Amino acid sequence: MRIDAGKFKGRRLVENKYPHIRPTTDKVRQALFVKLQFFVEGKSVLDLFCGTGALGIEALSRGAEKVTMVDKDFRSVLLTKENLRLVGAMQKVVKCDALVFLEKCNEQFDLILIDPPYRSGLYEPVLEKIFNKNLLADEGIIVCEHLMEEKIDDGLFEVFDEKKYGDTILTYLRHKGQIDA
Repeated sequence: MRIDAGKFKGRRLVENKYPHIRPTTDKVRQALFVKLQFFVEGKSVLDLFCGTGALGIEALSRGAEKVTMVDKDFRSVLLTKENLRLVGAMQKVVKCDALVFLEKCNEQFDLILIDPPYRSGLYEPVLEKIFNKNLLADEGIIVCEHLMEEKIDDGLFEVFDEKKYGDTILTYLRHKGQIDA
């Protein structure tokens, strides 16, 4: 696994040796950041269910101002910290259940990446917490990575794009009524 673009381009990340951690594939990660290439710079990013930290590190590499990475599994936290060390970056990595983190959080984010274990049923409660706590900045974007069989349409946010990559879908959400720049 390598960082695709930006200041850390080409840097190798630690290989995931844990079968329960499902990193975003290179193809999906590349597509996500090509779509957001003009959005990420200078932004505050929340990487929920960070796994190896690859999405958050890619955002940093492409100019995000800061990234907060959250995962409840200690192995994911260790992998993320090791990957940050490998690229020479220091960012906030939190070992915590995502819903507990969101409940305690009082910060807004420009980009929120949500990639829980597939079929976990966590999308709706996570999106509800983000909405109720007003954690998404006014012009912010949420990206949910999920299986084709899982639908992301909670009624709180507006789906403004979806892209399919095999069995994986990236669903892009924003505040309702937000106008494209």
